[in-house]
Amino acid sequence: MDAGILVPIACFAMVFGIIYVIFTTQNKERMALIEKGVDPELFKSNAQPNSHRGIKYGLFLIGIAIGIVAGYFLNQGGMQEEPAYFSMIFLFGGIALVVSFFIQKKYQDN
Repeated sequence: MDAGILVPIACFAMVFGIIYVIFTTQNKERMALIEKGVDPELFKSNAQPNSHRGIKYGLFLIGIAIGIVAGYFLNQGGMQEEPAYFSMIFLFGGIALVVSFFIQKKYQDN
């Protein structure tokens, strides 16, 4: 069998196995706590609402796209390829996360 096909199959199996172990362990822990009489409300996450999560990921992906475009222009302007792309992706991705933080803060204050 070709070794080139075994690597992706092994990677997929590894990721699936890790996710499976995480969820089964989490379920066993929750069941044990429920058996001991712990309030099930403890398991509810205090995570941000889906609308805020969408804004965050959307702005982050837009920032990455703008960073790729800015990296392209820096590369055309004479800067080396790797530093141009990586610096702009991180810069604009970070700016997008900061902007999403302020947008979320504005909506939470209202």
